[in-house]
Amino acid sequence: MTEVGVVGLGVMGSAIARRLFATGHAVRVHDIRPEAVDELVGEGATAAGTAAEVAAAGLVILSLNSPQIVENAVFGPRGLLTGRPHGVVVIDMSSIDPGRTREYAARARQLGARWVDAPLSGGAPGALNGTLTLMVGGDAHEVEAATPVLRALAATVTHLGPSGSGQLVKLVNQVLVGCTFAALAESAALVRAAGLQPEDVLGALIGGRADSAVLREFFTKFAELDLTPTGRLRNMVKDLESARDYARSADIPLPITSAVSELHRWAVAAGHGDADNAALMHYYRETA
Repeated sequence: MTEVGVVGLGVMGSAIARRLFATGHAVRVHDIRPEAVDELVGEGATAAGTAAEVAAAGLVILSLNSPQIVENAVFGPRGLLTGRPHGVVVIDMSSIDPGRTREYAARARQLGARWVDAPLSGGAPGALNGTLTLMVGGDAHEVEAATPVLRALAATVTHLGPSGSGQLVKLVNQVLVGCTFAALAESAALVRAAGLQPEDVLGALIGGRADSAVLREFFTKFAELDLTPTGRLRNMVKDLESARDYARSADIPLPITSAVSELHRWAVAAGHGDADNAALMHYYRETA
């Protein structure tokens, strides 16, 4: 039985750990929240008191919220690579900026570890069902070492190039998804105001040019204000702002993304940062 470590047991990290259980892996887990660790231990995981202890698994998935947290979890005093563990494969499934990813990958290699950036699309449901889409960056031999575990989690795994490539394409993904979420919220507000049945409206749209996987998964969720967590608003803000920062460095204007980012920032400022993306609907409830 292959053992895999998971550092970060939020909505995504917990779903990843459960999918690993379901596919026959032993799982070693760490999080700063003891209750999150205890929940997974109750399902069969092995607890690790520090990120450094997770390295014993040999292959470790990170599911964390910011580059600063990733850096501390990996390179900090009790971090994953404390003691220079040779050959550890780090799979970073967090969404962080490409530049930081390249920096962390270089530092990990100097310590004798391997680094693969594999940000995801598909949310917690995709992780639980093994249907994620993974955008992967790293050297070919590093990606090869990570691929068996990635295949357990995802239906689509695409190696895009060197370190940071996966994170860059994740930013592209988030621009498309974030802007679609904003359009869904506006459309759902119209449907709610008209008193139409969301399921009927969705049925009318499927097969037309507005059809998409995002429409099918999220339209009724938005229209019915279903806040069951599939992702967190503050994470979308982080990703959209990272896309804007990268665009500025490349002298590329992103006017639509900028407006959508501000709508998401409003929701965070209104106290909905830890809520599902469907909480964008609060904007229309509170201003209409």
